[in-house]
Amino acid sequence: MQSWQVSNFEGGHLLLDALALRLPAAPRAFLHQLVRKGRVRYGDRALAADEVVASGTLLTILPSTRLAELVGLCGIPPQTILYEDQHALVIYKPAGLAVHQAVGHDDNLTSRAAHFLDLRRAPYRAAPVHRLDIGTSGPVLFGKGRPATGQYGRLLMAGRISKGYLALVAGEAPTRGELTTPVPEGGVLKPSLTRYRLLSAAGAFCLLELDLLTGRPHQARRQLANAGWPIVGDRRYGGPARPGLEHPFLHCHRLCFPSLDTDELRRVACPLPPPLTEILAATGLNLTMEFAVSAENAADFHDERL
Repeated sequence: MQSWQVSNFEGGHLLLDALALRLPAAPRAFLHQLVRKGRVRYGDRALAADEVVASGTLLTILPSTRLAELVGLCGIPPQTILYEDQHALVIYKPAGLAVHQAVGHDDNLTSRAAHFLDLRRAPYRAAPVHRLDIGTSGPVLFGKGRPATGQYGRLLMAGRISKGYLALVAGEAPTRGELTTPVPEGGVLKPSLTRYRLLSAAGAFCLLELDLLTGRPHQARRQLANAGWPIVGDRRYGGPARPGLEHPFLHCHRLCFPSLDTDELRRVACPLPPPLTEILAATGLNLTMEFAVSAENAADFHDERL
């Protein structure tokens, strides 16, 4: 079953047009057939092709083999578009997928986004405004076209784009605090600041929420290891191994950025994906409702006005 919330970009469109934006590889006739057969639903109600959909509406499409094939051809699964407006596109990046193309990473989020927008016949290219390590999951903000990407880049440098992370670490951390050890960047040690909050603790493990006030490479991983609380699964920095975990337990769960049109702050939430939720449960740690929802469910991806 495919399920997602209608974005700001899709809101106000007829249902068929909104579906075409989210599933650009699907022929129009196929989408019309889905609607005609009552397979596109809002709650228990089947929707009509000429209905206007509002942003925030949760759409569900009943599954079929052909639908699954077309979703695969899109490159970007519909539920992983977390936010979209005229200038911004936020896409969920799973752990193990690089943001940019590099040696050994011909399949990457930027290439997938380019393919998706080519299917839409969009008259612009989208570029990522920031990065996440290949082993880190979470939302990535793309600017639509060079002007938007440039504006977001300046907002990032000015500290107006922020990310919050969840990290499972080994050790006992205080309730809250700051990490201030310098982190190397470009061969030079640079001042770095991370604020943390303890969310849960059990046995030898702690779940921390992190706010990186500076954005150095591997900042959270280095600083947590230096503090004596290496991230579980982070072999590079001495984190303990965990069965079934092939990357650091580090997830970006929140992305905040201003709208280029109104300067209103957008908050995109991205709960823990199921593999990390299962590992967390196996350690005996509990999540609050704010973080406990599965990121594979499209209803869990949403934006909030602050």
